[in-house]
Amino acid sequence: MKQNRVPVIAIVGRPNVGKSTLFNRIIGRQDAIVHGTPGVTRDRHYELTDWNGCQFMLVDTGGYIPQSHDSVDAAVREQAELAIDEADAVLFVIDAGSGLTIAEQQITDHLKRSDKRCVLVINKADNPRTTQTVMADEQIYRLGLSDPVCISAISGQNVGDLLDRVLTLVGEGFLKSVDEIVYESNLLQLAVIGKPNVGKSSFVNAVTGENKLIVSDTPGTTRDSIHTDITFDGQRFRLIDTAGLRRRAKVKENIEFYSTLRTLKTIQECDVAVLLIDAVEGLADQDIRVLEEARQLKKGLLIAVNKWDLIEKDDKTYLNYERRLKQAIEPTTYVPVVFISSLTRQRVTRVLELAKRVYGERNKTISTSRLNRFLAEAIARNHPPAVRGKDIRINYITQIKSRPPVFALFSNEPALLPPNYRQYLEHRMRETFGFAGVPLSLTFRKKSKDRVA
Repeated sequence: MKQNRVPVIAIVGRPNVGKSTLFNRIIGRQDAIVHGTPGVTRDRHYELTDWNGCQFMLVDTGGYIPQSHDSVDAAVREQAELAIDEADAVLFVIDAGSGLTIAEQQITDHLKRSDKRCVLVINKADNPRTTQTVMADEQIYRLGLSDPVCISAISGQNVGDLLDRVLTLVGEGFLKSVDEIVYESNLLQLAVIGKPNVGKSSFVNAVTGENKLIVSDTPGTTRDSIHTDITFDGQRFRLIDTAGLRRRAKVKENIEFYSTLRTLKTIQECDVAVLLIDAVEGLADQDIRVLEEARQLKKGLLIAVNKWDLIEKDDKTYLNYERRLKQAIEPTTYVPVVFISSLTRQRVTRVLELAKRVYGERNKTISTSRLNRFLAEAIARNHPPAVRGKDIRINYITQIKSRPPVFALFSNEPALLPPNYRQYLEHRMRETFGFAGVPLSLTFRKKSKDRVA
């Protein structure tokens, strides 16, 4: 059965073999990835990228240093092992000029135990003589892995061949693109996401009224994504409890990073994602990162503030909390918020009601005539500014897709339309048509000559 997500490919190896250089070469970028959302600006170690029309999630890791008692080295070593566990395929990178080390043998042993698809990558093979020497080295073949691929990450030599090899390994059983995700008719797939120990399994149990999932106070109890099918208010739901991680890492960042990675796998499957946050601890950076990833994947979104029963309240607590929350998640302020307690089951069915509403909004189709009446009114209220002495006109709008909704707007100068005016149009569209909890895609195109304005 084909998995409803794209594959995850991890890059592992000891320090200074060129893993990050290879990562940057594949994603086509050398700099850190920056988002406008607060808390999301960072050097990311994963990226959704593509090769020859096939998308995949690429993961970089730190250098693997065996038998070191340094806490950072131990954490990095564990990070590599977690990466292997989470990946569908592994690029195992070694240095052409350094020979094999104990680290390579330990990574090989872990790869064999994990039974993961793997491509052995010999980096820094910058000339034919080096390649010939490496390919004749018996030690390489004693590892018992695949035939090596010699590359130069810094120049890009043979990186295309490498990607062809690894994507051939994982091609069967996975989507080629997140756009190919298959949605079953009238089945709302609801991903329950959030950082460890926020109460995801307890929430699913509260909704179902049965202890179908293991519930524990120990973070990371859930090992695999668990699907629970229910019917509520005439709507079929599939609740997907995000898989957790075994609490092995000694450095918190490793667990948070890989729980985020596993959450991204789950988000790809869903129609709507409900982000659970702890009412006492509040919104964490990890929550904002996951929310931003779900937005970029164009999933329906809502936030459930769990453990609300533990908060001392007055008549303004709810409004003040919601206001601070909306400020923190800007610009995704269109996301509905509900305050719940999985323990007492307070308002847990409200989450399902909101999810059903967001699901309907995500599937919504607006007629072209209504859209163009809206556009005329929006322009009459606030005309696009002139840029570089050019008068910008937007002539036409039409919806080209739903689930998620995508709109095409035709203009004489789409490239000159300022970002703040694009934001204005999205804001007015939400005021007019709703789309609560739904990321919108507004694409601006050059007006075709044969279209009548």
